[in-house]
Amino acid sequence: MANAEQFYDVIRRPIMTEKSSGAQETGNKFTFEVSNESNKVEVRKAIETLFSVKVESVNIVTMPAKRRRVFGRPGHIPVWKKAVVTLKAGDTIDVN
Repeated sequence: MANAEQFYDVIRRPIMTEKSSGAQETGNKFTFEVSNESNKVEVRKAIETLFSVKVESVNIVTMPAKRRRVFGRPGHIPVWKKAVVTLKAGDTIDVN
């Protein structure tokens, strides 16, 4: 079994939105923000090790940068990755 400390750099935080909450209830899918350098294999190993569940599939989406204004000055939100992880039936993660 791999050391769990190395996987905390891969998984940054769970994403809790209305859409992700609905996917949790209907499809047993959980959404996480992951590091920009991570891939599907790393995300699968990290989720299985940190939460002691079995992963069926991992889908990764690179979210584009967005322009924003902060106090009237132009700024931006940088590029980031999110992973949608489908767990086997019966497994669950408490992300609250």
